[in-house]
Amino acid sequence: MKRQSGFTLVEIAIVLVIIGLLLGGVLKGQELINSAKVKNFASDIRNISTMVYAYQDRFRALPGDDPRANTNFTGGTLATTPAASIGNARINGTWNSTAITDETVLFWQHVRLAGLASGTSVLPAAATPGDVYYPRNADGGRLGVTGDAVFTGAAVWAANFFVCMSGVQGRFVRQLDTTLDDGDSSTGTVRVLGTAAGGEFATSGTFHTVVPADDAVLFTVCQAN
Repeated sequence: MKRQSGFTLVEIAIVLVIIGLLLGGVLKGQELINSAKVKNFASDIRNISTMVYAYQDRFRALPGDDPRANTNFTGGTLATTPAASIGNARINGTWNSTAITDETVLFWQHVRLAGLASGTSVLPAAATPGDVYYPRNADGGRLGVTGDAVFTGAAVWAANFFVCMSGVQGRFVRQLDTTLDDGDSSTGTVRVLGTAAGGEFATSGTFHTVVPADDAVLFTVCQAN
């Protein structure tokens, strides 16, 4: 009579323990990756704010809005749009503008020529949103800054300037808001503007509180400074 071979309870227990350790390692690794990404987002926001203050301290003007950028730097370009806004102590234009004459676009040239940021100072030939000139966050969304209102309508949100980034998943938004602010993306200095393809637009009405159901949704996040 042949004896049937099989796994003992001890062997099965060992296999289950190994599987559990592997799954735990994978989940922990993903958690570390996510945390690193959120830290990267937070660093982008803090660094841009630092660029603004460092430039202002050195040149007594705001990058992008600097009326002496063409004499402060070789190759420096003066903004011509929005009309008659240069030198008004505001970085005017939409945060994600691609109009190469806008203050918000020339912001990047000025801080790079000043040695405050890495990247090319050569402006794109035309309005080309995908050009390497425009900085990106860890998930490939746009980074930008503006002194203009980023939200209109019933919700008024005022600041000296706003640092914004697009294409941020809801799960990262919640962590980022907890890291930099009050943990509620509809209040405080860090807020969500809206959703769209790439999460890249501002809307009017009320700010959105990101919840776990929004974890896979892309948002635009701004911090008021």
